Amino acid sequence: MKSDRLLIAFLLGATFVPSSGCLFGARARLAECQTESRALGEHNEIQLAEIDNLKVHSKNIEDQLIRAEEELALLDNRSELDRQQLANYKDEHEALYEQVRGLASGRRPIPAGVGGRLANLSQRYPSLQFDPTTGIAKLDTDVVFDFGRDELKPGAEKLLREFVDVLKTPEGEGLKIMVVGHTDNRPIARRPARDKFADNFRLSTARALAVADRMRRLGLADSRIGIAGFGAHQPIAPNVTTKDRQKNRRVEIFVMTPDVPVVGWTDSMPTVY
Repeated sequence: MKSDRLLIAFLLGATFVPSSGCLFGARARLAECQTESRALGEHNEIQLAEIDNLKVHSKNIEDQLIRAEEELALLDNRSELDRQQLANYKDEHEALYEQVRGLASGRRPIPAGVGGRLANLSQRYPSLQFDPTTGIAKLDTDVVFDFGRDELKPGAEKLLREFVDVLKTPEGEGLKIMVVGHTDNRPIARRPARDKFADNFRLSTARALAVADRMRRLGLADSRIGIAGFGAHQPIAPNVTTKDRQKNRRVEIFVMTPDVPVVGWTDSMPTVY
């Protein structure tokens, strides 16, 4: 009996030893799987966060692209408006050109002697342009004036003196002049010009007055002189490049025969006054 009990106990012990080993191995594998699962979960969360960041970045780029396209469309519209405005200015300038030339009304042209002398004068002074057909002379204000100022440079004295001498000849005695100032489209930002001129209208008019006043002091009668200022509103070139803006900064001197009608000049418009 005792030996039977020992045998049974041995067999039971032999049976339970392998079973406990399998249980321990399963628990270890389960722990490894749980660790791997947690690692995969964390990695998955990182990837989801990266995906969310990419979505946000993509949305920002898309918004920037939309804004860029809207700004481009706005610039295109502005560019088209500028082109249309410049075309209108050119049409107005051409109409004025034709009016001064007097093709429609048959007004008398400027005497050939006066036109020839002023044309020769423009060849000797690069800052002066003159069209003998219309009597329009243009002065480059960057040569005649310092930037943002209305005081004539010393070099302008000789040019204006010779200009006036031509108008004082017997052939030019009956002619009148209208001095017109123009600027580019940049606002007056620097001092002391900003303190003196509130806007380009005042600067353009002041420059026209400075030229007219100097011609008056050189002997041209007050009754033969008129002035005007158009500010930046009559450009002859787009205000884009430095060279074009320089073209727009100009003082024009219109040499006119007595029969050219000028608003405010009573003896040139007897049917109005």
